[in-house]
Amino acid sequence: MSGHKFGYVALIGPPNAGKSTLLNALLGQKLAIVTPKPQTTRNQLTGILTRPDAQIVFLDTPGVHVPRGSRLNSRLVESAWRALAQAQLAVVVLDAAKYSRKPEIFEADLKILARPIERSGLPVLVLLNKMDALPGRQALLPLMARLGEVWPGAPVVPVSALKQQGLESLVGEILAFLPEGAPQFDEDQLSTAPLRFLAAEIIREKLFLALSQELPYNTAVGIEQWRETSAGARVSAVIYVSQNRHKGMVIGKGGALLKQVGTQARQEIMELIGQPAHLDLWVKVREGWTEDVRFMNELDDESGV
Repeated sequence: MSGHKFGYVALIGPPNAGKSTLLNALLGQKLAIVTPKPQTTRNQLTGILTRPDAQIVFLDTPGVHVPRGSRLNSRLVESAWRALAQAQLAVVVLDAAKYSRKPEIFEADLKILARPIERSGLPVLVLLNKMDALPGRQALLPLMARLGEVWPGAPVVPVSALKQQGLESLVGEILAFLPEGAPQFDEDQLSTAPLRFLAAEIIREKLFLALSQELPYNTAVGIEQWRETSAGARVSAVIYVSQNRHKGMVIGKGGALLKQVGTQARQEIMELIGQPAHLDLWVKVREGWTEDVRFMNELDDESGV
């Protein structure tokens, strides 16, 4: 297929830079879960954009940060860096609005990102996201000057993933880096992630939105059973918490919070699979799971990651 392009693109950046919102905007529908809380993304997620002239496989990754505390935090960062080994291009996603207010955070994030990306040997494209929240484009000038010092010659593309502005220019810049190649996935395939994983992520998103403060980071979701019937899918999922006192908080008074999460998740799962679904949710205590690598691996296996 002469002139057709194919390649993998890693979306790399700090927590809450808008990588998942960007992926959803590029695909034209929701695939990655999104919440206002940082470090919502825990696993690498592929999103496949298919056009007549190209097929781009985006690798959405957890936010890169200095891992402190639990093994879960270290696992998140390792997952992000592994994406670089699979990609032909690193797209560095940065929150331009935040940096215009707090330039010291800009420097701290650049320090974390620069060396591993340089070691990967990948070409770099820098994306300045959240342009809709900037006081004006002049606020970009010092950011762009500094980026030119860190990644000389790298294109810098301003966008608003939330408002879906600048995305066509971004795709054009990405295609300039990708090699020619035939598409590797069906035209209507949006991801390589299994439905079990996507369903678990939907449930986890609803938990993040329903719970406050640090509790969401102490929850995990596993799909124990997925059964197709003539009436639709029957899904049984377990919400794990790391302390016994958290169990009641997730269930809520009279089961209200768990019911809310289940109702919202079920609706979105039905939209995902295009058929009716019955969702059973259970809450179990797994003490110290954020330090238990073996359990985290088992959880990924359950969800088909």
